Amino acid sequence: MDFKPTQRFSDRVDNYVKFRPSYPSELLKFFTDQLGLTAASVVVDVGSGTGISTEIFLKNGNIVYGVEPNAKMRAAAEKNLVGYPDFHSVNGSSENTGLPANSVDFVIAAQAFHWFEPVATQKEFKRILKSPGTAALIWNDRRMTGTGFNVDYEALIAKYGSDYKQVRHNNIDQSQIESFLGAYNEHVIFNYQDLDFEGLRGRLLSSSYMPQADSEVYPAMKAQLQALFDKYQKNGMVRIEYDTRIFHARMK
Repeated sequence: MDFKPTQRFSDRVDNYVKFRPSYPSELLKFFTDQLGLTAASVVVDVGSGTGISTEIFLKNGNIVYGVEPNAKMRAAAEKNLVGYPDFHSVNGSSENTGLPANSVDFVIAAQAFHWFEPVATQKEFKRILKSPGTAALIWNDRRMTGTGFNVDYEALIAKYGSDYKQVRHNNIDQSQIESFLGAYNEHVIFNYQDLDFEGLRGRLLSSSYMPQADSEVYPAMKAQLQALFDKYQKNGMVRIEYDTRIFHARMK
C-alpha cells in the first residue's frame, strides 16, 4: 500500500467511480438558498478525485475547476465529465492549485480535507478566492451506530483496515476546522446507499485502507462481509447510512 495521500487511491479508481456515495440533492439547494451560489458562480473542487462532487455543481451550470494531484483519479474525472464543457481539469494540489489570485467564488473540498497540509492550503484558498469568498469542507460521514449493520460493518473495517484509525476523516476535530476556516457554521443532511453484495464489496474496497483482492487476508474479509450481508440484507440489499456534513465560512 502507498501511504502517500496523493497516490494511495491509484489502485481503487474503478471501485471509487462505481461504488462511492454521491451527495443528497439537498446539498445543492443548501448552497443556492443559504450560501449564495448561482449559476454564474465559479467553483473550485480541491481534491476532486473522480468528479463525484464536481458534477453536482456542473449540473447547476457552474464553471468548475477540479484540482486533483492523482493522475488516475484525474483521468477518471475527465472521462466521466467529458460531456460538461464548463469542467476544467487541473493537475494541482491543495497547496498549489495553479489558479489565478482572486478568481473564484467558492472553494470546496469533499472527502479530501483530512489529506491536506492545512497551513499551506489555507493560504492557497485565501489567495484564489475573491474577497470574501466561501470555503466549504464536505464529508459523507458514515454512521457507525444506530443499526446492527452499522455496528458490524464498522467492526469489520476496524479489524481489516490497515491504517484506518490513523487516516479516517473523523480525526479532524472542531478546533482544526476552526483553525482553518475561522468562525464557521455546520449543516447536516441525511444520505444513504442501498447496495447488493457486489456493491457492498466494491464500496468496501474503494477505501484506501482496506486490503485488495491480492492480499492474503482478503478471502477471510470477503467471507465475513458475505456473512454480514446475509445477516442484514432485505430483498437482496443493505443500507449504509451517512450524515453529509458541510462546514462553511466566508474567507477573507
